[in-house]
Amino acid sequence: MSSAPTPRLTSLSHGGGCGCKIAPGMLADLLKGSAAAAPFARLLVGTETADDAAVYQLNEHQALVATTDFFMPIVDDPFDFGRIAAANALSDVYAMGGTPILALALLAVPIKVLSPHVIREILRGGEAICAEAGIPIAGGHSIDAVEPIYGLAAIGLVHPRHLKRNSQAQAGDALILGKPLGVGILSAALKKGQLPAADYRAMIDTTTRLNRAGPELAELPGVHAMTDVTGFGLLGHLLEMCRGARLGARVYMTHVPLLDHALAMAEAGCVTGASARNWGAYRGEVRLAPQLEGARQALLCDPQTSGGLLIACAHDAVADVMRILQRHGCAHAAAIGAMTGDAPLVRVEP
Repeated sequence: MSSAPTPRLTSLSHGGGCGCKIAPGMLADLLKGSAAAAPFARLLVGTETADDAAVYQLNEHQALVATTDFFMPIVDDPFDFGRIAAANALSDVYAMGGTPILALALLAVPIKVLSPHVIREILRGGEAICAEAGIPIAGGHSIDAVEPIYGLAAIGLVHPRHLKRNSQAQAGDALILGKPLGVGILSAALKKGQLPAADYRAMIDTTTRLNRAGPELAELPGVHAMTDVTGFGLLGHLLEMCRGARLGARVYMTHVPLLDHALAMAEAGCVTGASARNWGAYRGEVRLAPQLEGARQALLCDPQTSGGLLIACAHDAVADVMRILQRHGCAHAAAIGAMTGDAPLVRVEP
């Protein structure tokens, strides 16, 4: 008797990729009353600014960057799933200006549903990305679970002088986005069986591209703040940058890079529930031009898995930032707007 066929990975989870993240409004409520990190003088970055990773100073020249990220499948190919999850986790180290030095694997799978081959392929995908980053997977933890989950705990190093928080943007800074939006839209189309092969390849290319430009960008004096765009969408992570700096921002929709066909797919209804939850959480802090409502609004709130770096830099640093991003394969990188001197509010114009 032949064994039952292995189900599609995406059919085993209620969400996928960074769209699994708890909605920003609910997360804020859950974290109310959390213990402050003030007594720990060497903790340079904790939870106070919703930053990408924790940073602990070791000595005058080194600080430890620590982060973890894991989620349910965004694709059905187990090797691709492992690669995407690993690239996404390492991105938080890069976004702080750090260089990864090692990772620990986090694996939860329904062992009676997925074959050993599929599970090994997930692990092999993570190992492949870590090898590309030049680091080992030095251990980890695994459990039997109802839904498949994979990710990493990632550790890196940064010089304290080059550490980049998401909260230090300055009024007048240019805003640069390193990767195109639309990953959540394309993943929704994939789950519906409506994603063409070329668009799948484009999604894999962007989600497995390491944000390894981060450390080099962090050394530029004109770069003031960085984060990466993931589950809360472009608007959500830009708002975190605005709140931290107590500034506003202006974004021009026509300048925002998009994955090919993402807008058409959004117009056809391929959107995620997380996009609507994101908008519901921060709509009061966004002024959106009326003609951008609908599909474009969904793209601005679209949860990005292994999304691009969002950089706030002086205008005379823009050329250098773009050159570094493009050298690291970020061909879609674009200047999308600027930080403004008004209240923490994002205005989006056509």
